[in-house]
Amino acid sequence: MDSLTQAVLGAGIQGALLGRTQGRKALLYGALLGTLPDMDVLIRYADPVSRMTFHRGFSHSVFVLTLLAVVMTWLIRKKWPDAPYSGRRLLLTIWLVLITHPVLDAFTVYGTQLFWPLARIPESWSAVFIIDPVFTVPLTLAVLVGAVVGCTRKLRVAMTIALAFCTVYLGVALGGRWHAEHRVEHALQEQGIRPTAILATPMPFNTLLWRVIAKDGQGNYYEAVSGWFDRGPPEMLRLPLSPAQTTVLDGVPLHERLRWFTNDWLRYDEIGDRLVVTDLRMGLAGYYTFRFVMAERANDGQWRPVTPYSWPTDRGGWPQMQLLLARLIDSDKPIPLADWASRALQ
Repeated sequence: MDSLTQAVLGAGIQGALLGRTQGRKALLYGALLGTLPDMDVLIRYADPVSRMTFHRGFSHSVFVLTLLAVVMTWLIRKKWPDAPYSGRRLLLTIWLVLITHPVLDAFTVYGTQLFWPLARIPESWSAVFIIDPVFTVPLTLAVLVGAVVGCTRKLRVAMTIALAFCTVYLGVALGGRWHAEHRVEHALQEQGIRPTAILATPMPFNTLLWRVIAKDGQGNYYEAVSGWFDRGPPEMLRLPLSPAQTTVLDGVPLHERLRWFTNDWLRYDEIGDRLVVTDLRMGLAGYYTFRFVMAERANDGQWRPVTPYSWPTDRGGWPQMQLLLARLIDSDKPIPLADWASRALQ
């Protein structure tokens, strides 16, 4: 999730648990601690694939953060042994502030290595967009009021209610993902297509309209759109996954790492003399977030792997957002998937 959400989540947790004794400082401590796992962005990597796939790694591990919570609690109790709260309460607070950061990240589609160093596919529960006002605004309001009037008893209750609301909202969002995937899978089966993999991701800033991608096992995938209030079937568009030249990347370590990180939700396009690899999970059809050049065609006509570099992306803007808003309100105003998808070859 975005840094603001992580900061107010940490502030809300620490304010609710330690606000009585720490006062407004609890909000500051919680906000700083809640953003600590994202300090891994300061690490420099040699290429964009490494930068993407090593982010949310060791710094987001429940094992590492649990150990860090224990060490921090011990140091704080040693420095302030007479603090007016128990060691157990302090440990619980620090642990919750730290651990909720990667857990919330796992509710997005990016991929979070919750169980690093175990070689599991990163957790990607794909229930909320990276910025979700419904999740963030209640917590932000509670924290801002707490910063002004202090962590009174009523404010601590309000923060607890806001945290409970956010928890319920995440559960509802998971239900929305299941609903979208079920509708698209059913629509494909009615056409005689049995998808081998399917993934729903929320459209920007909401959990009512969903983008769904599905593989058919025949070298194609489907871009689909499904909304909670749809009366008709989902819009769908079939697209190719890859040309034959992708075999040049077989066994290339960074390519294999990217396949692992994305759970193999990759698309390959020949654009001029470059082989562009696209992470299908993030963005919209034709407006993908992560694209990498991973092979180039040499003068002899042969394709050769190269050190990955980013391919220019256009994530869309207000015109595309207007179409999404119109589609959210009225399912009879379909998104121009074919027009958008054609941008992938540019």
